Parts: sequence; structure tokens; C-alpha cells
Amino acid sequence: MVSKLVCLVIALSFVSVPAFAQAPPSASEQALKRSMLDLLNRVDDLERELRQIRGDLEVVNHELSGIKRRQRELYLDVDRRLGVLERGGVANQGSATSDGNPMVVDKPATEAPKTEVAVNKPPAPPSREEKDNYRTAFNLLKEGRYEQSIKAFTRFMVDFPQSTYADNAQYWLGEANYVSRKYKAAVSEFSKVISDYPQSTKAPDAMVKLGFTYYELKEWDKARDMLNKVLTDYPDSSAAKLAESRLKRLKSEGN
Repeated sequence: MVSKLVCLVIALSFVSVPAFAQAPPSASEQALKRSMLDLLNRVDDLERELRQIRGDLEVVNHELSGIKRRQRELYLDVDRRLGVLERGGVANQGSATSDGNPMVVDKPATEAPKTEVAVNKPPAPPSREEKDNYRTAFNLLKEGRYEQSIKAFTRFMVDFPQSTYADNAQYWLGEANYVSRKYKAAVSEFSKVISDYPQSTKAPDAMVKLGFTYYELKEWDKARDMLNKVLTDYPDSSAAKLAESRLKRLKSEGN
């Protein structure tokens, strides 16, 4: 991104002179301008590819974490069920078989416990429709079609409010508004990530982007408070490094 800005400054320097004082560009100058434009296009392509890689990796990580969570919940479910069977299956610890082992028999139906043991069901894996809608919304964001992405993520949150992708969808909804310079809306969407999904891996990212959004709105105190909160709550995260860098920028600018 820094290289892109440097290239842009160099390119603009060739057109900053008033038209009446500017000599016709030489062949070497025209070639240099074309090279600069090609370089900017390559930077844009690299940024799009990076967003796509991040999106694909994010989906894979979500699916993997969902599988691990469901495996653990299934294990706990089986363990609870076995505990119930063990407590209800031994009729008489004093009775024994001929080899000296306790005799295990089923309890009569009249002795069955009256209260059922509550068992938490593992969450259902995301449906194909759910995955497809999420990918569609994210692809729109990667392609720079921000207005369509905002609509798609908003619809996703309405249609799949309990989705395992809901926290990420909410974060990217804030991001789509941020890059569209709709900072008021971005504040609202990033704040929902923090309030509605405090345990999400996207929470620290949402906090630092909320600080960035306040910065763009020139609400310096709110920006500083949020960025300092990132340092306090997530001191070893990548978000903390971004927050620290922006705080230094605030200080250097006298804000």
C-alpha cells in the first residue's frame, strides 16, 4: 500500500504543472507514465488476490473450528449418556456372578428415573445455502462491489442470524461500510461485533477498526479510547500492533 501511494505521488508530479507552462512530454516521460500506471494496476491486482486468499482461509478456518467444536460436544454428549447408563444399570452391587464380578442387570421400568437428563445438542453444520450466501457476499467485497456486498451481508444476517458465520458476516458488513467511507454505518456495524459476539476471533479486529473509523470521523478521544482498549484486552494480538501504530500517528499529528 505504501509503494502504491509513492507511485501515485510520482505519477501526479508529472501533471501538477499548469497546462500553459508544461512542455509536450517526451517519449521517455510517456513510457515512464505507462510504467507507473502498469505498476499501480499490478498493486491493485495483488491486493485483490490477497483479499481472496484471506477470504478462502477464513472460510476454511471457520469450518475447521466448527468441526472441532462439534466433535467436543459430541464427546461430552456421549460421556453424559454413559454416565446415566452406568448409574442406572447396576441393580445390586451386593449380587455377584460365579466368577465374583458384580452382576449387572437392567432396572425395571418402574425404577427408571422420573427426571430426564438434559443433553445439549451440538449445533447443526452450516447448510449449503448458508455457505453459498456467505461466499457470495464475501466475493462481492473482494471484487470491490461494496454496495452489493453490504446488501448481501445484510440479507445474510437476516436469513441466518444463528449461523456459525454470523460474527464474520457482521465484521465484513462493517468493513464494507468502512471502505465505502460510510463511517457512521461502519461504527454501528463494528459495534455489533463487539457487543453481540464478544468471544469471536473477530472481536479484536472489530475494535481496532472501530478505532480507525472514529479516527476518520475526527472523533479523536473515542478513537484513542478504543485503540487503548485493544492494547488492554488483546495485548499480544496483531490488532494490538495496529492499534499501537495508529496511537503513535494520533500523537504525532497532535490529536
